[in-house]
Amino acid sequence: MQKIFVTGISTGVGKTVASAIITEALMADYWKPIQSGDLDHTDSDTVKNLISNDKTRILPSSYELTAAMSPHAAAEIDGVKIDRFHINEPKTDNNLVIEGAGGLLVPLNDEDTMFDIIMPEYKVVVVSKHYLGSINHTLLTIGWLQNKGYDVSVLFNGKENPQTERIILHKTGVPLIGRIDEEPRLDKTVIARYAGAFKHILESL
Repeated sequence: MQKIFVTGISTGVGKTVASAIITEALMADYWKPIQSGDLDHTDSDTVKNLISNDKTRILPSSYELTAAMSPHAAAEIDGVKIDRFHINEPKTDNNLVIEGAGGLLVPLNDEDTMFDIIMPEYKVVVVSKHYLGSINHTLLTIGWLQNKGYDVSVLFNGKENPQTERIILHKTGVPLIGRIDEEPRLDKTVIARYAGAFKHILESL
């Protein structure tokens, strides 16, 4: 069974859409360990509404925080402290997709970051979206993970930028899962199309 952790080079780069595609492609279970923001419309809700298969289970988050902020700040507002040892991977006999919150080094508390909940056996998919500075952010994120010994792949999101994509792949040597185009709308049909396109490479990670 595969366990894939989805992280991004920043916030708002498309981790949840990427997670929905990977979840659909592998008919995996989905887990968002830390959810911050609108608890009536969570990332778990988004993934649930975008997938088509009937095998996936949406597993409960370990922490649900009300403020759309970095987890450490959102936790302080809610009067709790995130303890990474209380973030326990749910038991499943299925493939598992784990979606991080924000970027790789987003703080959970004064000591720990999102990186500290990525288990050694996880394969990591880095979602990269093109903007001024994104090459640096992508190389730093992938380089950190590679230096720590993780099996890393990249998934681009947004309008194609051949020069940017080429230099990132050249400098990192990581496998490319594919690219999610700028879609006029995102629904189950679109997610299923990308899931079909990426299925083979995801199964071979």
